[in-house]
Amino acid sequence: MSLSAVFTRLVLMSEFTTKYSTLVGKRVEAQYRAADIHLSAVGTLTGDTGKSIFIEERFSQSGKEKTMRVEVPYEYLIRIRETGPREQAAAAPKPILLPSFARSRS
Repeated sequence: MSLSAVFTRLVLMSEFTTKYSTLVGKRVEAQYRAADIHLSAVGTLTGDTGKSIFIEERFSQSGKEKTMRVEVPYEYLIRIRETGPREQAAAAPKPILLPSFARSRS
């Protein structure tokens, strides 16, 4: 293989693998498809292999620290965008308070 062919291949590979590398370590929202369903994942972009991205979210549940990781192959990715912590807090669902007469009595 000639030197120019190797260089061209490296340039093409670097363009492909750096597609989302600028977002690694940042909070993102990715919309992707699974069959006929469109899904959304929000968290920190932890990796980009050149074929898929990895999104990780850490949270507390029942007093225990949990981690959820999602792998989204490039071909299923619809859109990815950076989100800030303020934007995420604003988009979080707010609890609904029921009037006292609507609460179940146990």
